Amino acid sequence: MKRAEVIAEAAIALLVERGMRGLTHRAVDEAAGLPPGSTSNLARTRAALLELTLDHLTEQEEALFAPLLAGGPPADVDTLVDLMAHLAHLQLTVGRERTIARYELALEATRRPELRRIYDRSGRRFREAAVTVLSAAGSTDPVRHGHRLVAFAEGVLFDAIAGAGAEPTPEDLRLGLRELLRGMLG
Repeated sequence: MKRAEVIAEAAIALLVERGMRGLTHRAVDEAAGLPPGSTSNLARTRAALLELTLDHLTEQEEALFAPLLAGGPPADVDTLVDLMAHLAHLQLTVGRERTIARYELALEATRRPELRRIYDRSGRRFREAAVTVLSAAGSTDPVRHGHRLVAFAEGVLFDAIAGAGAEPTPEDLRLGLRELLRGMLG
């Protein structure tokens, strides 16, 4: 694993464990088992550390979503529902820490314009993928529908992780996505 990945992984763990206030260069060095100053040599400022972490998170989430577009997007709603429900369930279970870290960074982006630009850029990649998928599935308005699909998924994830909602089962996720997509696609 490259040093940048080690630092980003330590930063993610700290965001989950301690929140944004617990993310310091020194804490990342300690959590990563690196000599003092290693993190600041790679990411000189806090903004640079946040950018490195968000870029790494985005790469990891893109790898998680890659099967959705592998071999082309699914054209039938049931296959799309199953894939998306599976991905959402992964984000709530094995990817839960990454999802929490991303929410920490999302909230910080509301206060830091430089992070907002990076967060918006990474979010655009997921919205574009949703547009591609919904276009292949026959959406009459794939841009609007793609944005609504991402908003729906983010809302379900946030509610399960930080809201008052219970964690949905894979079947709950499939049902909600099926209802949403059938409404969009007819």
